[in-house]
Amino acid sequence: MSENTSIPSSVDSYDDYRGYLLEPFGPIGIISHTSNEAFVKQVNDVLYEKRLLKYEKNANPYVNSAGYLRRDFTISATITRFATGEGKVTLNQTVRGHDIYIITDVLSHDETFTLSGIPHFKSPDDHFRDLLRIIMAVSGKAKRINVIMPFLYEGRQDHSITRESLDCAQMLKDLYNLGVANLIVFDPHDPRIINAVPLMGIEMPKCAYKIIQTLISKNPGLHIDKDNMMIISPDEMAVSRGIFYSSMLGLHLGLFYRDRDYTRMDEDGNYFVKSYQFLGADPKGKDVLIVDDMINSGKTMLRTAQYMREREAGNIYCAASFGLFTEGLEPFNEAYEQGLIKQVLCSNLTYRPQKLLDAPWYVDVNMTPFVARIIDALNVDESIGKLISPVERFDSLLGQVRLEELL
Repeated sequence: MSENTSIPSSVDSYDDYRGYLLEPFGPIGIISHTSNEAFVKQVNDVLYEKRLLKYEKNANPYVNSAGYLRRDFTISATITRFATGEGKVTLNQTVRGHDIYIITDVLSHDETFTLSGIPHFKSPDDHFRDLLRIIMAVSGKAKRINVIMPFLYEGRQDHSITRESLDCAQMLKDLYNLGVANLIVFDPHDPRIINAVPLMGIEMPKCAYKIIQTLISKNPGLHIDKDNMMIISPDEMAVSRGIFYSSMLGLHLGLFYRDRDYTRMDEDGNYFVKSYQFLGADPKGKDVLIVDDMINSGKTMLRTAQYMREREAGNIYCAASFGLFTEGLEPFNEAYEQGLIKQVLCSNLTYRPQKLLDAPWYVDVNMTPFVARIIDALNVDESIGKLISPVERFDSLLGQVRLEELL
């Protein structure tokens, strides 16, 4: 940094000061799969606006660095499929010296390719192979390779109970062996997967803050206090997530515990559940927020909502980082029409069909500014601790809500 460079008054903490001094690792290059180009374009636009503001205010001594500010950070890449279903990736622009961020949505299911003359929908396996192809195409030329994979591929197969494959661990090793420096995943099913690759940088930001911010903005007058609201964990596997929400919001936590029969298996291959037991304060008359990492079929979420209704809870809100709805929307449509649920909040980190976006009970949580902020920070090796655990932002948000209640 030159001697005559002045540090802006807005830099008031060590982390901000350190981030201010650090030079960009390299020009940013963002590569998407064809399935999530719209999401990546939004991230690009937010990133551009953030850096344009810094440039206009001269808020960083490196804003004039080559490639720091560009209207389009995206790198064009073409995925080609042969008639056999095999494929390849071709880069349409140079990536030499770039700090590459590959954003992938392994759950997108809106694309097909022709396999021996028959249309074939892309599966998570297909998307992951395409991701590996992109990494191989940029490897040896890019200065650094980062992967943003919001939904962790094979994240539910994170441990072995009997004679099972360890797919998640192998997937992480594949990324590490191909030279990926940083992997960003949101709200993984089990964060202990980081143990599989201790030498690769893995960050696990949460969607919780944006979910709560959206919940409050969509429901003016919502009372977030112990007398009027509770957090509910639908099962014991989600309890750590429930604890985070309840701690940040200062609310009581209720938990459903599954009493299992380990001598029998159900139709899905899981140990048979004899009964569900609720542990926690009485939810009668209180609004409840049921939180989980994903809504798969939705059976667990709706069953929990039904139990809450039987216990005379108030408005029932459901929140999950990923809304998959693998068995369709009809169960939720019926639950909404019956007054069982009021809203379901999920992020836009994965593919959502238009039918879901149009549902009267669905609320889309926009995570593109968050992803853009992470890319901006990583590019200058700035600490992202406050983004991963946004305690201060929660305090500020709740302080604002309570101030509005007093006015």
